[in-house]
Amino acid sequence: MVCCEQSCGFLWSLVRSGDWSSARLSLFSDSAGYVGFANLPNQVHRKSVKKGFEFTLMVVGESGLGKSTLINSLFLTDLYPERYIPGAAEKIERTVQIEASTVEIEERGVKLRLTVVDTPGYGDAINSQDCFKTIIHYIDNQFERYLHDESGLNRRHIIDNRVHCCFYFISPFGHGLKPLDVEFMKALHGKVNIVPVIAKADTLTLKERERLKRRASIPFAVIGSNQLIEVKGKKIRGRLYPWGVVEVENPEHNDFLKLRTMLVTHMQDLQEVTQDLHYENFRSERLKRTGKPVEEEVVDKDRILQQKEAELRRMQEMIAQMQAQMRMKPGSAAFYSV
Repeated sequence: MVCCEQSCGFLWSLVRSGDWSSARLSLFSDSAGYVGFANLPNQVHRKSVKKGFEFTLMVVGESGLGKSTLINSLFLTDLYPERYIPGAAEKIERTVQIEASTVEIEERGVKLRLTVVDTPGYGDAINSQDCFKTIIHYIDNQFERYLHDESGLNRRHIIDNRVHCCFYFISPFGHGLKPLDVEFMKALHGKVNIVPVIAKADTLTLKERERLKRRASIPFAVIGSNQLIEVKGKKIRGRLYPWGVVEVENPEHNDFLKLRTMLVTHMQDLQEVTQDLHYENFRSERLKRTGKPVEEEVVDKDRILQQKEAELRRMQEMIAQMQAQMRMKPGSAAFYSV
């Protein structure tokens, strides 16, 4: 009777803590035919939560499209401080720069190391023909760095700085995609997961937004805001205009919620595509350039392991022979008895 009360109390504590899977496993652990490997997913979950997660997001687009504001709205953080805005004369010969900002976000015990890579200067110069080459160079450098760390000795503490997703901001002040937009997506679609976003959707009417979506392959039309506005007694993120309020998280006003849901629910999928597709393609090309295909590299590793095993066996045989010879010598028994 006491054991039954203790079991019920333990189950009730699991239920109150919200650990339904552990409670369910504990309920059936005493049943016939239960081994226990059904608890493996919980072990993986605990290990992942303890280790934390990493995600790198790149934002690309012309200046003034609200990239920083949207990122702050997505993750409810002030990732970007007040930055310097260059004048028109400085933009004539301005080159693309890469700025990476990292922040630790924790939500209900789950830690996320978020890195946002900004590209100030993209599309701002008069001649923007090759402005995306700097971005390609950065992505390849992160792949190269990960490949170097993966091939090293200390593989337990590899920091993944590879770009897992790229938000490409499309200007709403045109009739569709510009030639620069098309060239960028063609050049980078094989290196990173690209999500096209129509910036500042509140500047478009409903018909204009739908028409631009059809021309640009139905991207997300979003707005962002760092301001809290009180509407009907509730504080919301939005933008206040003379004619009314545009709510950031209102699905009737824009696609902000859809974009955030897509990013959060498919974050692991974006990382797996980066690992299994984009990184593996880079790795294969990198090994081909060095004159050693992936298959030959695997064969070489197996050959080296076989040679090491054969050498260990020879050394063990030599040690066994030396021990046998020492036992046969006079006085060796006294040596081994000590």
